[in-house]
Amino acid sequence: MSRGEHHRIHAHDRLQRNRLRVAQEAARLMSEHGIRDFHHAKLKAAERLGILDTQALPRNLEVEQALREHQRLFLADSQPQLLRQRREAAVEAMRFLAAFEPRLVGAVLEGTADAHSAVCLHVYSDDPEAVVLYLREHGVPIETQVRRLRYGRDEQPEYPVLLFAADELPFDLTVLPRDALRQAPLDRADDRPMRRASLVQVEMLLDEDADEAFEQRLGAALR
Repeated sequence: MSRGEHHRIHAHDRLQRNRLRVAQEAARLMSEHGIRDFHHAKLKAAERLGILDTQALPRNLEVEQALREHQRLFLADSQPQLLRQRREAAVEAMRFLAAFEPRLVGAVLEGTADAHSAVCLHVYSDDPEAVVLYLREHGVPIETQVRRLRYGRDEQPEYPVLLFAADELPFDLTVLPRDALRQAPLDRADDRPMRRASLVQVEMLLDEDADEAFEQRLGAALR
């Protein structure tokens, strides 16, 4: 092996180690400090580790995988309960918002929700004010923002976002037009169409969670 080839292999190995270190640190920051923006978490992690090479920044999907591993190792006793609590709250909210065909998205659907996670829903109405009026008529105080969602490199429309709390849990509603039901925006983690779940699908998730929890308790009792 030539000296140049040895150097390239060594440099590649160092780069991969740094990518893993940044992904793990970014996952820790997201879990412990509630950072939700992948890019911000990666930059902060690289800064804390003193890694200046931008090539060492992992992909969002690598950070998400590191986050799952962090939760498995350090939050196994608490994270599943926090996730279930938010999925149960999502079901209640989706029933309440049934007229707007809600879909669950984000960490609560993906299974990475923690104490910092909001219940994120997409709701659909050609008149966003109808959703605002519905919430206010039911005594729900809301804050409003806007959010860009990506459908392609050059297609990033803005949509209204409604924020509120219920039973001490934060909710995040993005209001999209009805025809947006046909095409999901791109996921920030892997640039693929975002996973969305209907009420029936979330109820099925809860049933699966309950079955898994029962099997774990049974296994512990039989050990």
